[in-house]
Amino acid sequence: MPRLLDMERLTLEKIGKLAGVSRSTVSRVVNDHPYVSPPVRERVSKVIAETGYSPDPAARSLARQQSGIVGLVVALAIDSLFEDPFFPRLIQGVSQACTSHGRILSLILLYSREDAGQLHPRMSQNQPFDGLIVAATRTGDPLIPQLLASGVPFVMHGRHDDPRVSFVDVDNVAGAYTAAGHLVRLGRSRIATITGPLNSPAALDRRKGYLEALTDRNQSIDEALIDSGDFSEVSGYEAMQRLLPHEPDAVFVASDTMALGALRALREAGIRVPRDIAVVGFDDMPYAATAAPPLTTVRQPIRRAGNLAFQTLCEIIDSGLEPPRRIVMPTELVVRDSCGMRQAG
Repeated sequence: MPRLLDMERLTLEKIGKLAGVSRSTVSRVVNDHPYVSPPVRERVSKVIAETGYSPDPAARSLARQQSGIVGLVVALAIDSLFEDPFFPRLIQGVSQACTSHGRILSLILLYSREDAGQLHPRMSQNQPFDGLIVAATRTGDPLIPQLLASGVPFVMHGRHDDPRVSFVDVDNVAGAYTAAGHLVRLGRSRIATITGPLNSPAALDRRKGYLEALTDRNQSIDEALIDSGDFSEVSGYEAMQRLLPHEPDAVFVASDTMALGALRALREAGIRVPRDIAVVGFDDMPYAATAAPPLTTVRQPIRRAGNLAFQTLCEIIDSGLEPPRRIVMPTELVVRDSCGMRQAG
């Protein structure tokens, strides 16, 4: 093994050769990425310890002309960003990971959806980013083709269909499938849904999971029981009001924020939850457990997703990641009073 005095000549490639793994695997171990098997992690860590290899982030940034700055692009109008508690939690996850890895996080916000097409040229001119994490994009967002053409390293939070794009997401289809299936098992037969905006991949996936759950359980699909919102509380309130004349006995709402609006509409209409209508949300925000009644919801690891997006971006920046990485994390149904948990047996 090379001794400590040989450390300057060591590279990720050389460590990989000594450990019998690829350069990208060594990078994952160095960056403490979770998707490395324990035997491989142990073997690489042993080589690193024996050689005395110690990657210096500042030296690497200088050698590669890196700025040490990572951009987080939230492709959402600013007023919507601060109304939705999802994004502060995502930002927190990315920020914590940046701090622990000695990088600076720059938050890039839009004043309106129309700004997206001009965002990449402004970033290229004004800020030397090492890479970007992109969140809250919609179908056909012009920013993604611009980034692909530019060669700027980036990772998306949220699914994207282009095979060249790395992303981190949760299994929205499976989460919605579990939620709707739970309502069927409780004996509900007129199960409505309030989707998110249907130019959102997450909203489309949750709608798909709802439809598949009903179809697989021989429940008829009534289009009158499908309405949509924009993930805001007021949109959930308004969608629930539109659904009430169609007499649902349950509703799966594609975000907890919209579910709060739906619960408010039901209270104002004198409808008892869960006796008359059961409600299930998605996200498991902190307020879900203290809602009236406590909200059954699909828990997703928001902060963890931000952390993984950052770690994946670091791999791309430091060593290149081929083929693109697509990480899909599981969700969990958290059963509380709003769906009649005590009646489920």
